[in-house]
Amino acid sequence: MKILTVFGTRPEAIKMAPLVEALQKDKELESVLCVTAQHREMLDQVLALFALTPDYDLNIMKQDQSVNQITSAVLNGMEAVLEREKPDLVLVHGDTTTTFASALAAFYKKIPVGHVEAGLRTYDKYSPYPEEMNRVLTGHIAELHFAPTERNRQNLLAEGVREENIFITGNTVIDALLKVKDIPYEFEDETLKSLDFQGKRVITVTCHRRENLGENMAQIFGAIRDAAQAFPDVEVVYPVHLNPRVRQAAREVLGGVERVHLIAPLQYQPFVNLMARSFLIVTDSGGMQEEAPSLGKPVLVVRKETERPEALEAGTVKLAGVSRETIFSMVKELLTEKEKYRRMAGAKNPYGDGRACDRIVRIIKNVQLE
Repeated sequence: MKILTVFGTRPEAIKMAPLVEALQKDKELESVLCVTAQHREMLDQVLALFALTPDYDLNIMKQDQSVNQITSAVLNGMEAVLEREKPDLVLVHGDTTTTFASALAAFYKKIPVGHVEAGLRTYDKYSPYPEEMNRVLTGHIAELHFAPTERNRQNLLAEGVREENIFITGNTVIDALLKVKDIPYEFEDETLKSLDFQGKRVITVTCHRRENLGENMAQIFGAIRDAAQAFPDVEVVYPVHLNPRVRQAAREVLGGVERVHLIAPLQYQPFVNLMARSFLIVTDSGGMQEEAPSLGKPVLVVRKETERPEALEAGTVKLAGVSRETIFSMVKELLTEKEKYRRMAGAKNPYGDGRACDRIVRIIKNVQLE
């Protein structure tokens, strides 16, 4: 049975790398890997960390490429790969434009699709944009749906997906996280090497989503600046995304602020270590809502909604929105109220136990594809 795995961005690569490893180790399966390089440098870093060599690299990344350009480049590139390999199953992940376009290309060739991290929903097609519609449309194409949680399964059932095609597996990102965090590591970045993680409370920030560009991002960064100025024992570390608009906004609001460190994007291994040594995470990332709780770190999500309500219910995550005053208030609460911090830090992660990849491989080997 030939399995073609496709991904193109750093988050996909992190979550799919342990699954590709599991597929490659299974002697009953033939594993083929294709990357689109929707991200380039950040993708390559993850491939190197997990020692993965793609069989195909579409290398589509261009400066300031639009969603239309990404979609058409992936569709055109995948056509030749699918014609040559003729896989029995195409595996895609999550909600990127690579995910949707690869699933669509497979559909055009009448090749079954397996969707890893299926069933996440905000029910707002423009938030996150374009990710919400990418995952919805991929869900309507896919034959196999690997849902991290029961809620994800229920979302798919409500959309008419057949129950026998949905499998609860946990999230593969926990597999990746647990593997990487156990590797001994010392920071190479000079800023991180100099930080006093024992004597200071480090807040790690990530912010890059399209829907936060503009005024929302200014509000978020304003709240981060307020927190740094209000608490002398706080150090803020923000690995700034490569998007020029994000970098400009970060410089304008946070540049030169004492104890706010704007650093280059980190590879996955140092980033996991940064999370593990931090006091608190402030992010608009989806994956960090799943990862940080496995490290015992509270997460404030700077978005208006989240497709990961399980984390809200478990108490590992709080939705902070995009208002400067609200975000600052919630950061202040966790910095000053020890019991509230303890409850969040000690809550159980609802996203898995680190064995999602083994479950997915086992399901693929036993399912009957039409």
